[in-house]
Amino acid sequence: MTTLQSFQSEIEDIRHRELAKVRAQLPPEPLKKAHIDHRLAPKAKKKAVEPPASPAVTAKPNEELPAQDLSDVEHDILNSLLSTTEGDNHARDLLAMLLTQQRGEYLFRLGARPPRAPLFANEDLDHADGWVGEDRTDAEIDTMVTNLTQLVEEIGGKACVLTRIQGVHPRASVLLRLPPPDVSLTPEVRCAVVGNVDSGKSTILGVLTRGGLDDGRGLARVALFRHKHEIESGRTSSVGMEILGFDIAGAPILPLSSGSVDPDVLRREKLGWEEISHRSAKIVTFIDLAGHERYLKTTLYGLTSGAPSCVILVVGANAGVIGMSKEHLAVALALNVPIVVCVTKVDMTPPNKLEETLSQVDKILRSRGCRKTPVFVKSIEAAIEVSQVYAKEKICPVFQVSNVTGAGHDFVRTFLNLLPASEGDAERFDSTQPLEFSVTDVWSVPYVGTVVNGLLNAGTIKKGDAVLFGPDSNGGYAPTAVKTMQRKRADVVTAEAGQTVSLALKHVPRAAVRKGMVIVHRTDAPPRAVRRFEGQVLILYHNTTMQPNYQAMLHCGAVRQTVRIVSIDHPQNLLRTGDRATVEFEFIAHPEFVKAGMKLLFREGKTKGLGVITKLL
Repeated sequence: MTTLQSFQSEIEDIRHRELAKVRAQLPPEPLKKAHIDHRLAPKAKKKAVEPPASPAVTAKPNEELPAQDLSDVEHDILNSLLSTTEGDNHARDLLAMLLTQQRGEYLFRLGARPPRAPLFANEDLDHADGWVGEDRTDAEIDTMVTNLTQLVEEIGGKACVLTRIQGVHPRASVLLRLPPPDVSLTPEVRCAVVGNVDSGKSTILGVLTRGGLDDGRGLARVALFRHKHEIESGRTSSVGMEILGFDIAGAPILPLSSGSVDPDVLRREKLGWEEISHRSAKIVTFIDLAGHERYLKTTLYGLTSGAPSCVILVVGANAGVIGMSKEHLAVALALNVPIVVCVTKVDMTPPNKLEETLSQVDKILRSRGCRKTPVFVKSIEAAIEVSQVYAKEKICPVFQVSNVTGAGHDFVRTFLNLLPASEGDAERFDSTQPLEFSVTDVWSVPYVGTVVNGLLNAGTIKKGDAVLFGPDSNGGYAPTAVKTMQRKRADVVTAEAGQTVSLALKHVPRAAVRKGMVIVHRTDAPPRAVRRFEGQVLILYHNTTMQPNYQAMLHCGAVRQTVRIVSIDHPQNLLRTGDRATVEFEFIAHPEFVKAGMKLLFREGKTKGLGVITKLL
């Protein structure tokens, strides 16, 4: 029987192969000058900030530094920090090049680094074996921090000391950041928030993004709800979006709270997205999804269309992993998205029940279905380290937080502040390819017209571009133009792959656009709309047998539509739980834009299947 892990590996192989095939066939658009080159502040331009002729520096301006070259450059900078030479241009030039190549952000570890196993197990580090790097004295660490801060300020950036630990192994973690020139270039991290109903998803987001604590009766979540019935019931029913901004010094951007407990006052005190965007050097976007079973379709759409960098699973300490929490965890594992667990309500939960919940979380994450290593984060140092490695090493951070007392929120904010930007995934989002914009939401705005929101999967788009949108019910594409653009409700004139933006379309009726459509540049040969396609599928769960003509709801990127199974390439011509086969699907309502290599998830009731598109018919 095919395991989920082996099937996911095959899905990734198919996706990479199809992606390479497409990129080889399509002529790339002219490469625009990397936006990172413009991050240096004007005062830094007075100095000659050019990479020195060094064998360790071999990357071109628009390329990422290889890992080996990156460590060599960091080593050279660290050695230069102890130099007392005034005006060390070499160190400043190396630092400027390093920051511009790393999208304006870099984390420096000064001194020896502790071994991960005892750090993640919250054990005593002073007498642990396996320290990496060169030991420094307290005086050397202080000198390095001072010189590093001075160097980064000379090139227009800021240094934020995240940790400074004294003792047997003195060490410090310093975050360096350059300000983005405008909102269109601000790095963004997308996080989907899921969990069972009443686990505290909206409340924890309210505390993280507003700064004020909850009163234990839902005060913090009031400003997040979009509909009247949500305020009355206290339950999220739609895909809510919230943002948390971090400034150039790494501090969260929060509204000045008056301390009022009046919900209307709290809603008025809410900082506008535009103001947060202009003040931020990094933005974390939370996709607040519904926990109730009746809104599972909406939750799945948010997970597949939003392309989150990680999934935050919220678990109530007083209830444990129950109900839809298991369903959401299974979907996140199926989509192969990194998972973070937040255990809430630790202030009101008896110690024995809290211990039982943490034990249950540990057991589930280590099970054969998950194969994750849980790390219970109880220090800033552990939060910093786990943020750098959790996605690559199948580690699942577990935070224990209280929205009433504020316990644990500093660890969560530090973790979110250090997550890599979603648009930094060059393998998934390629700005040199032709434009492909997936529509995930549609509005009709008075005096503006039809506005679409979505994710830029490939290419770049500018204000005034002539584009095509579709496919319609007949598989055709209609011409239009981009009147205006906004990112996080702030006006922008350009956007690149990996970003979520809103476009105002010229002379397009609201009824002509739907979720799942794509926007491409106007060409003589628009992309083909697909009615039938073939895919490799693995049935995760089905209580009986699945035969031809079986219908289910398909989620594939921003596409959400009922499909019919036309044929099954299986000896028995049917499928059961755990079976794998090549299946031909047909869209019921209208053709859609899908590509070979795209992941698909189909469901009907408790039935769930995972797959990948292999051929368009």
